[in-house]
Amino acid sequence: MESVIEYFSNIPSAHRAAILVGGIGLFWLWESAGPLFRFSYRRGRHALLNLFFTATTVVVNFALAFLLLAAADWTAAERFGLFHWLPALPLWLHALAGLMLLDLISAWFAHWIQHKTPWMWKFHLVHHTDQQVDTTTANRHHPGESVIRFVFTTLAVLVLGTPMWMVFLYQSLSVVLSQFNHANIKLPKGLDRAISWFIVSPDMHKVHHHFVMPWTDSNYGNIFSVWDRLFGTFRVMEREEWVYGVDTHMKPETTESVVELLSVPFRPKPERPDGT
Repeated sequence: MESVIEYFSNIPSAHRAAILVGGIGLFWLWESAGPLFRFSYRRGRHALLNLFFTATTVVVNFALAFLLLAAADWTAAERFGLFHWLPALPLWLHALAGLMLLDLISAWFAHWIQHKTPWMWKFHLVHHTDQQVDTTTANRHHPGESVIRFVFTTLAVLVLGTPMWMVFLYQSLSVVLSQFNHANIKLPKGLDRAISWFIVSPDMHKVHHHFVMPWTDSNYGNIFSVWDRLFGTFRVMEREEWVYGVDTHMKPETTESVVELLSVPFRPKPERPDGT
């Protein structure tokens, strides 16, 4: 465990980039070998669009990283946060609890509140407009959403008093597992169901990408599936019934253009097909 802490305390930016790129490459090949759905689309063009938003996410996180570091340093110096106030835990348990609580605050809660807050939803909407969900969809986030997510990550560090090695470990796991559960891959249903008892599986997360509520407002989990089960937002839907996208933005001209997607949060709320 000490070697893990040492590595993630000083993880080079190049290694973090390699984890991001390596994950995309791995699941891209897996999708190519055994896709769940054979989409009728230009896969390279689709990937380039999503990689543009991946790049903006990286830029936002890099530009604001000093704030996250300052928050972690402050909690350590002031011994502020949950983990400073509780009795010392065994190192492995401290790491597991930290990862799970980071997942709760910076991912599950951030995701849930974006669905429930109209102005935040308009930023998050860009992620849901993808009608060909694959591993590149994982980081399809409007720059505004990247800022929102960064705020929640910083909040989690302040509340929990987590050191930066734990944040970097969590973010590395989050990148790869998000690419995994968005990937256009077909696991045996029994295996996928078994995985979903512990971590968010591909079938579990794809329900969240179904184009209408209440399915869209379910399965908010990022890494750990326990939060959806605990808070009653876990849903199961057969993969044969999935239709990706969001019902207010199903026209290609509104979902396949960088300019159109960047402008989504600043437009009037569109009506759903039922007039709401």
